[in-house]
Amino acid sequence: MAYQDMALLYDKLMAGAPYDQWIEFTHKVFEQSGKEFNAIADLGCGTGEITVKLAKAGYKMTGIDYSSEMLTYAEHKASEAKVTVQWLQQDLRDLDGLTELDAAVSYCDVINYITDEEEISSVFNRVAASLREGGLFIFDIHSLYHVEHHFINQTFADVMEDTSYIWFCMEGEQPGEMFHDLTFFSLDGDKYERFEEYHHQRTYSIKFYQRLLKDAGFNNLQVYGDFSLERNSLNEKTERIFFIAEKRSR
Repeated sequence: MAYQDMALLYDKLMAGAPYDQWIEFTHKVFEQSGKEFNAIADLGCGTGEITVKLAKAGYKMTGIDYSSEMLTYAEHKASEAKVTVQWLQQDLRDLDGLTELDAAVSYCDVINYITDEEEISSVFNRVAASLREGGLFIFDIHSLYHVEHHFINQTFADVMEDTSYIWFCMEGEQPGEMFHDLTFFSLDGDKYERFEEYHHQRTYSIKFYQRLLKDAGFNNLQVYGDFSLERNSLNEKTERIFFIAEKRSR
């Protein structure tokens, strides 16, 4: 899950990402739950865009990411925004040291980077251990439809003023599996620096995630599509699927 050199360009490449929609969705989930929320962890926080926005909204935030480079940018962003955030470098598969959280969020298909069933189960169990009873786990994934129709065997490219990239998305051997082969060119002085990233993702069916969430100690599972909290928001062409799970009381 490491982004390595991509951390240098991540915010630029993600400039069009729907961050405000993720924040609005989070607020609506909290409001509809009728619970009080204070301590929240952002799992796979990247450069901290969502983490800092939630901190500015008054939540006590912890941002967790595998990439130390991403966290360096996140810490700088929090400092500029004059908010306090606890930053932790951890692999979500080894998540440890957090307890009694009111909620954990994981957006921008971070969970799709956990590709193995046993490892997804481990992540869910570790998230559950980090939450208080009744705490919420909110995350999103790419739908199988989105992966199969809009990603696999596609080529993407963009040229900006000082950055360009070529992105090949290749189909894996398993359903919902894809490999991203990215080549970046970034202007450094009067020369362009080239570097490459190779990413692996896989998505599964809704029932698959529901089963692992229940096994990890979650109930009151809710599933929605494309940033909507309407009951009919899921359909065969939904691109981004949202899960809301509540840690069971003992």
